[in-house]
Amino acid sequence: MEEKLVFVSVGATATAEQESFVRSIEDRLRSESLIPKTVGRNTFSADAPLKAITELMEKCSGIVVIALERSYFPSGLDKRGGPRQVTLAETRLPTPWNHIEAAMAYTKHLPLLVIVEDGLKAEGLLEPGYDWYVQTLPLAETALGSNEFNGVLADWKEKVLASEPPPPLRGLNPAELSMLELVGALRPVQLWSVAIALAGLLAGAFSLGARLVPPMKDTTPPAQGVLPSTPQAGDTSGRG
Repeated sequence: MEEKLVFVSVGATATAEQESFVRSIEDRLRSESLIPKTVGRNTFSADAPLKAITELMEKCSGIVVIALERSYFPSGLDKRGGPRQVTLAETRLPTPWNHIEAAMAYTKHLPLLVIVEDGLKAEGLLEPGYDWYVQTLPLAETALGSNEFNGVLADWKEKVLASEPPPPLRGLNPAELSMLELVGALRPVQLWSVAIALAGLLAGAFSLGARLVPPMKDTTPPAQGVLPSTPQAGDTSGRG
């Protein structure tokens, strides 16, 4: 089976339990002929993080989000000082990069597999109700053998195999590409830009044509015995 690259969104692990759980998921992906790629874990770049993430996602056919505890607050306040203030207790939050990378992958239409550590606060792109299924699991390798996990993984893998990363434009000679290949290589944002530019050009052409074509003059001679009308005060019908 042909191997596919998949982007794995996971922060730096803090405990041996977290590291073991992440490695178990990576091993499971490899057993499915899916190669996990994570910026700062097994893929490195001298570029800024967002640029490195974007370039890596362009090579991947899917994404796995592994949300682990990053920050812990024994107590706190939500919307402090307002009428809707709420007291928080035992609050656990993941790295914000989970939300950033999930959003980036969604805009690229990459299939998402979201795994959230049991006990994390459900908010943002890691809470249920979006276009992907959120699995809440304990940090145990045995959790990866449940019927639910296997079923969700199999469904996600089908989408990954059917997904193709966009072809890179670098190294291609536009003169050697057909119009269909050029359009297919454009991203959605680029397609919208081209469409807007074309619409502007067409509108400008029509406007210019309307200015260049002189208005039609009435060449019908006046009836005998009838004098041509003279504009009255306040009448602007004779002004161009």
